[in-house]
Amino acid sequence: MSYQAAIFDMDGLLLDTERVCMQAFEQACVQLSLPFVKSAYLKIIGRNAKGIEEAIMSHYAQYIEYAPLRKAWMDGYWPVVENQAIPVKSGVIDLLEWLKAQNIPVAVATSTHNKLAATKLRLAKIDHYFEHISSGCEVTHGKPHPEIFLLAAKRLNVPAEQCLAFEDSSNGVLSALAAKMQVYQVPDLVIPDQEIIALGHQIQPSLDVVLTQLKQQKKAD
Repeated sequence: MSYQAAIFDMDGLLLDTERVCMQAFEQACVQLSLPFVKSAYLKIIGRNAKGIEEAIMSHYAQYIEYAPLRKAWMDGYWPVVENQAIPVKSGVIDLLEWLKAQNIPVAVATSTHNKLAATKLRLAKIDHYFEHISSGCEVTHGKPHPEIFLLAAKRLNVPAEQCLAFEDSSNGVLSALAAKMQVYQVPDLVIPDQEIIALGHQIQPSLDVVLTQLKQQKKAD
């Protein structure tokens, strides 16, 4: 494995935001007297705004239009993520510090809107590690399309195949692999199915384990 840069997803990988978002959606369902269907909700993980709407409405269109559902959902979500530091996931700081010590440039490729992503990273006090943020609002095609990872690599001026990509979601993994990156997956809410496992990328339980592997590889080199 040879790499010159590292590109991270954000929600569910760097920050423990996915549970906050799901809880807000569940509360919105209660408020609007809708059923909360977890399997339907989990289809949004790793998607941009357009993909989220399509995934949600594939189930909820029979009950309600998207606009009022999204408003109730975001009314519960935004006050939290715009004003409170979301916990950083295990291994994040140590891995970012190690990459920094190796002079490996680091960026974020997230489906979240750029401004909100910047706020989340700032409140969590990890924004200074990243050279830039590429967001879902900046691309035509969201994950699992490779466009966002290709954009992040271009901004780092590093060939995509020389980038490590870190993801939690299967949509994100498909996106990074399609961009020809070297992929580590640390699952969060969604466990990879056999089809994803068969892709052959690294799947690890935490970024702590990923860091141990990278250190061992560095020593071997």
